[in-house]
Amino acid sequence: MDIERINEHTVKFYISYMDIEKRGFDQDDLWYNREKSEQLFWEIMDDLSLEEEFMPEGPLWVQVQALEEGIEVVVTQAQLSKDGQKLELPVGTDKVIDVPIDERMEALFEQHFGTLDEELAKVSNVQEEPYSFVYRFDDIEHIISLSHRLELESVINSLHVFEKRYYLYVEFDEELHGEEDIDGILSVISEYGSESTITIHRIEEYGKVIALDNALHVFQKSFSLRS
Repeated sequence: MDIERINEHTVKFYISYMDIEKRGFDQDDLWYNREKSEQLFWEIMDDLSLEEEFMPEGPLWVQVQALEEGIEVVVTQAQLSKDGQKLELPVGTDKVIDVPIDERMEALFEQHFGTLDEELAKVSNVQEEPYSFVYRFDDIEHIISLSHRLELESVINSLHVFEKRYYLYVEFDEELHGEEDIDGILSVISEYGSESTITIHRIEEYGKVIALDNALHVFQKSFSLRS
């Protein structure tokens, strides 16, 4: 996969049909199977977050061009205006295009992101999400090593497997943990895994649970470190 960072808000990538098949998808999945195409898209976005530190949040403006040997995709992070009437698309270092939201776009927006009122609530922090993170691990040995270094008794943590990768979900109680404590815990986890852009909701829906409660404690008690 070829990746080009256009600017702070936009990234472009090219992926061949052969590479798509190596990921376990085919061209029919890409064009006719919405669930499969979304899985492929978010798997690629997860890879982009590691290679380009591109962390997609909020509405995304996605342009797909089908080529002879693959597809070219441009992804731009769009910002919903405060009045909810348009999307603000950064197209350069200091230029923004305002795209009015008509009925068709609003329907597409709601299909993928929820209602505009819900998104506005997110922007204004009316609906507070748990202070949580998802970390990806490519090797279960990394999780075992982490479990013997860090035990999160006062932090919600669960372990899942999805698309042959392991994901650790951690959720903090901000009343119990200060910013310094949270940063310290995440710093240790980052030594063994990588922060993922895949949401815990998607992992719970399509993946499998390995340990639902106190996952690191379970692993620490169940597996010993290899010498």
